[in-house]
Amino acid sequence: MPTPIKLEVFTDFVCPWCYLSTPRVARLSQEFEIDVHWVYFPLHPDTPKEGLLLSELFAGRNFDLEAAHARLKGMMTAEGLQFNQRTHTFNSRLAQELAKAFDAVRDPLYKAYFEQARNIGDVEVLVDIAKSVGISEKAARTVLTERIFEDAVDADWEKARRYGITGVPSFVAGKQKLTGAQPYEVLKQLVIQGGSHDR
Repeated sequence: MPTPIKLEVFTDFVCPWCYLSTPRVARLSQEFEIDVHWVYFPLHPDTPKEGLLLSELFAGRNFDLEAAHARLKGMMTAEGLQFNQRTHTFNSRLAQELAKAFDAVRDPLYKAYFEQARNIGDVEVLVDIAKSVGISEKAARTVLTERIFEDAVDADWEKARRYGITGVPSFVAGKQKLTGAQPYEVLKQLVIQGGSHDR
């Protein structure tokens, strides 16, 4: 039996392009023998606990939030994803630590933010998301309050620096690296080429 191809996906839960890429990665998993490693990335690590208005995040960048939302909504719909209007970004560090502990919360975390505009930097919100997929409140709260996976996420952030990752999503297979929400066919070629190289 062939060894699965290792695909590292650098991502953050407040990145719409990362959310857009999740169905494409799922499709790759169905078509190829791949071993997906989700690696978390600090997109906006200085966001305060209570969140930051998107208008403030993009202030001074000549960025049209309404137009960007409309464009993204069309792309999300094409991928079968819901995408609703948001006013804030939130600090995703604790969400990353929770996802390191329990992979089952990964997709619900994206949905909580992009569909429901929930504050995924809030411990109570995160505990609620964990409970929604059958994780005990005690287990989730322990991970979040005792910071059991703090070192694991620190290691992810360090790996991103080591690989020269400056934006997400980024995809690494073998010696190949791509950044941005790539079309499925481009990701497919990455996996095929990556499978022919040993890192």
